Amino acid sequence: MIEGTLNTHADEEKQSFTMRDFLVIGFRQRRLIINTFLGIVAVSAVIAFLLPKKYEAQMKILVRHERAEQVVSPERETPVQWRTEVSEEELQSEAELIRSKDLLGKVVVACNLQSLNTVPFWSKAEENDEQKIARAVIKLEKALTVQPIKLTNLISVSYKARDPQMAAKVLNSLASLYLEKHLAMHRAPGQYEFFYQQAEEYRKALKGAEEKLTSFSRDQGVVNPTLEKEMSVRKLAEFEADKKAARATIAESRQRIATLGAQLASLPNRQTTQVRTSDNPQLMQNMKSKLLELELKRTELLTKFEPTYRPVQEVEQEIAATRAAITAAEKAPLRDETTDRDPTYDAMRAELAKAKTELAATEARAGAMSSLIRTYRAENEQLDRKELLQQDMLRTAKSNEENYMLYLRKAEEARISDALDRQRFSNVVVAEPATVPFTSQSRWLLVMALGVVLGSLASVILAVVADRWDPSLRTPEEVESFLGSPVVAAFPKNGD
Repeated sequence: MIEGTLNTHADEEKQSFTMRDFLVIGFRQRRLIINTFLGIVAVSAVIAFLLPKKYEAQMKILVRHERAEQVVSPERETPVQWRTEVSEEELQSEAELIRSKDLLGKVVVACNLQSLNTVPFWSKAEENDEQKIARAVIKLEKALTVQPIKLTNLISVSYKARDPQMAAKVLNSLASLYLEKHLAMHRAPGQYEFFYQQAEEYRKALKGAEEKLTSFSRDQGVVNPTLEKEMSVRKLAEFEADKKAARATIAESRQRIATLGAQLASLPNRQTTQVRTSDNPQLMQNMKSKLLELELKRTELLTKFEPTYRPVQEVEQEIAATRAAITAAEKAPLRDETTDRDPTYDAMRAELAKAKTELAATEARAGAMSSLIRTYRAENEQLDRKELLQQDMLRTAKSNEENYMLYLRKAEEARISDALDRQRFSNVVVAEPATVPFTSQSRWLLVMALGVVLGSLASVILAVVADRWDPSLRTPEEVESFLGSPVVAAFPKNGD
């Protein structure tokens, strides 16, 4: 029952725990707090005094884009990746490259760090060289700090060691091996050998293609099929133009012959050269005399008879007939014609004979042109085949020459790149090499600060725990709460 009452009392105290309770506990457990705090601080001071000295060497690596990175490609112009700004990802990548296990392993071997590590006392089995190197790599990784500096292109690298000489040596070895690895990571191995081998193969192919071209010209009997074909085509065009002109001349001559023949058919072979006309005077005189007589007779009859009298009318008719005969005689005199050969007819006959002669000559010339045209066309077909063969050989030779020059240039670029790599011209450089640190890091202040903090926490926690586990009743309130009865009087511990 008493235990239950105590537990209930403790629960009530937990629920009503205040800052005053903390102060009360601190006052009651002041000796324990002071002793605990001083003890921990003293232990910290001893540890700070006994800790070995650590020397920290530092170096800085600059990442830049001074050297353009060439990309291996079959293009004639080698693409170049040229950038000026360094990204945060590149800085982190270089930092991870510095922290890589294989690089740290090489640094361990180069500085013989595996021999400096002592085997833990709890390890009974002896370690081989690989295990020692692995342990040294882990220790080196813990002691190494690699951090890109913000807002710069620098990477800060620091290493802590007991020996200042060793600290500087490790960082310098790390820088040298890191530069080699950086060059190896950004370089395609075997570039120069590959390009040189390809250039030699294309040089041999080019030599073979040139020999084929020489043999082709000698065997086919042509030096330049393209030029010869051009000349042959020009001649063929001229002959075809002459043939068309001959055909036009033939058509013109035939039309001319037909026209001349038609004109000759319509022309007489002789023409009148002289025409003489004259009247018949005797006939005209007789007819005029008769007319005069008839007129006299009519006059005589009109004196005696009426105009309607039959004999008068008959005389009138004879007069009209005589006058008509006189008029017809005047209109149709006597005609005397003289004829001779027609010169137009003779000229046209001569022109027709000439046209027929020219037609025969033109037809013969057109036939000769057709034969020449067939000959030149056959020659052009042969020259076409020879030109295609030569063009194929020329393309092959040109392609081999271009590839030879391409790989020869790329081999030279690879050789220059290898030379730059050997001279360590790269986009990373040690901006600040590691130097031997002369002053060790003062860790006693840090140890003492940690001791003070740890002593304060430990003393407070220990005082609270000790006070909680103390079963004595220390105040009237605790007595009243425990017994359930009021306290009549309370006497101090010292009896006053």
